Amino acid sequence: MARPGQRGSGRARTQPGGSRRRSARPTEKGILPVLAELAGEVDSAVQRPPTRPAVRTKFQVVALLVREERTRVKADAGQTEAQRTKQLKRLDGVATMLAKTAARDTSLLELLAEDARVSDTARAYKATVMRAGGLEPPEEPAPTEPAPQAAPVPGAEKQVVPRSVISRQLANPFLAPDHEAAAERTATRPRRLAGWELLEPLFRSFEHAATGAPACMPLPEASSVPAALGRELMPHQARVVAAAARGHRTFLLADEPGLGKTAQALLAAQAADAFPLLVVVPNVVKTNWAHEVGLWTPQRRATVVHGDGDDIDGFADVVIVNYELLDRHVGWLADLGFRGMVVDEAHFIKNKRSQRSQHVLALAERIRARAGRPLLMALTGTPLINDIEDFRAIWQLLGWIDDKTPLGPLMAALEDSGLTPADPGFYAAARSSVIDMGIVRRRKADVVADIPARRVADLPVELDGAVGRSIRAAEEVLARRLVQRYRAALEARTSDVVVDGIDHALARRVAAAELKDSSSKAKGENVFTMVRRIGQAKAGLAADYAAQLARNVGKVVFFAKHVDVMDQAEQTFADRGIRYASIRGDQTPKVREKNIAAFTEDPEVSIAVCSLTAAGVGLNLQVASNLVLAELSWTYAEQTQAIDRIHRIGQAEPVTAWRVIAAQTIDAKIATLIDSKSGLAARALDGAGEDETSSTDVQLDALVGMLTDALAAEGVV
Repeated sequence: MARPGQRGSGRARTQPGGSRRRSARPTEKGILPVLAELAGEVDSAVQRPPTRPAVRTKFQVVALLVREERTRVKADAGQTEAQRTKQLKRLDGVATMLAKTAARDTSLLELLAEDARVSDTARAYKATVMRAGGLEPPEEPAPTEPAPQAAPVPGAEKQVVPRSVISRQLANPFLAPDHEAAAERTATRPRRLAGWELLEPLFRSFEHAATGAPACMPLPEASSVPAALGRELMPHQARVVAAAARGHRTFLLADEPGLGKTAQALLAAQAADAFPLLVVVPNVVKTNWAHEVGLWTPQRRATVVHGDGDDIDGFADVVIVNYELLDRHVGWLADLGFRGMVVDEAHFIKNKRSQRSQHVLALAERIRARAGRPLLMALTGTPLINDIEDFRAIWQLLGWIDDKTPLGPLMAALEDSGLTPADPGFYAAARSSVIDMGIVRRRKADVVADIPARRVADLPVELDGAVGRSIRAAEEVLARRLVQRYRAALEARTSDVVVDGIDHALARRVAAAELKDSSSKAKGENVFTMVRRIGQAKAGLAADYAAQLARNVGKVVFFAKHVDVMDQAEQTFADRGIRYASIRGDQTPKVREKNIAAFTEDPEVSIAVCSLTAAGVGLNLQVASNLVLAELSWTYAEQTQAIDRIHRIGQAEPVTAWRVIAAQTIDAKIATLIDSKSGLAARALDGAGEDETSSTDVQLDALVGMLTDALAAEGVV
């Protein structure tokens, strides 16, 4: 039996250098000497960077088996205490060697996490190592296959069907037949490539035939693409929409964050007439997707699925659902008759064994079966060449491959190349064939002429659960108090002046009195405590988005006003294994400089968590081009000073500030007011003295807005 990782069929084992050695002595039989030998091979390989994927797989498998063997030995009642101690000591020796190896290449540490993905290749190699050590590997459960056509989707018996969806099904019980469906499902039969293993060479082609340029399909020029009134697509966005208008129907849209993937997807759906459209997204961005539908395709109605979907619009054109809710809704989603599907942050489905991946793949298969040539788009900002096997599930989502072989047009392209995996030119041809299926990857630097040098992108989020209800209730209490003050002031008037509708001058005086009381009170709900509570409620969502950005683009700056928001964000990053640097007002100059240097110089430190007031001036963080504003400042100048920490001399890329806003709360009013004060704040940039009334004006105007909205809701206009 060949040693794992060593080709050949003989029983004699071979050292890494190629010299033969004697068969293992009886005392060396078992899994321990195999693990020790493999750990040594991994350590030798890591000392000769770069660390190849095969070496990473071997490292992970050895670590997994060490962990499992420790558990088995501790529970083995058939051994004496001395025998157990001896084996555990030897296992600790292997573990120590792995730790030293990981210290040489710290990227290996992520493979040791409890939730680290174990690829199919690693599972197969693990079974081989276990057999070499005399252990019988457990039988792996067969992966769940996507259900063909009308077969039930996974877990359908546990799902809900919202009442409005039933109404839609009753109103339109029959779907129009699509005669292209049968032709689209007919796979190209391999001729010259019959019998060849093709998926592995396809994945490897992105390593062996890489050119250094982003992977991007040829896109048509687009002079003008229809968009919503008053909005205009940037040239790079319009080219994707033009491709959809010309009939292209599958896209792996991997543009960097900030290049407008959401708008491209919605207008591509418009061009392809791919409504109703299913959009599957992370929870943190589903409210923003509904907002973007209103901006780019206002003639289309969007509905967002929350909980059991009691409040959804079953007749909407765009249905937006987050990954975590698919297990409850995948049944009716599969039967609604979608003509298109967009999967945002599509790297979330890279583990095909996960329930979320199985649900997404089953939905895509059902949509393909019913619609024939649906629009299928996978959106991700993750670079393509991190680990190409991560994209196995995405290619299957798009219908380019199945579990075993390329499908349809991709197989036809490989056949037409006239090459086999044994030919030198196969890898370049295979890579090109996959890219032409619909991979689109542009960096900010590639389209710098299209986008502004600095922009603020708002990210609306929904505050769900008890915290969200509590904040909305507090806002209602504050609004009622303002209305009571206003009505009391009206009744106390001694003049005969009659104002038709809302007396805006009086409303402003009432708001000023409330603001004065809020500033002096030590307790009680007021505008300041409410804004702080909103910041606390947004902290997890903002940190989640910053973590996604860090994965996609590298270094990110995270700004917050309050210490507890920074603490919560840092805990989120720590839990995810993301290294960060903290820059706060209570640090000594030495600690502050050390943390700044860690962020700017250490490639492993992905996020700088900064105090908006303490780090908003005097810092150079242009190593990043993306920042997240987790809390709103009271002035446009303070916000701009934060952005200027990365938008300064030496910045080579356009800068995007992602401003996280709690939808349907006073947070949204404050954001609008800050933007309206931009002219005033602009005079305070670059060190000039700021108008001291600007922050007070925003606070006052926010209260005035709450009061006038509450009066309007009561019929006072």
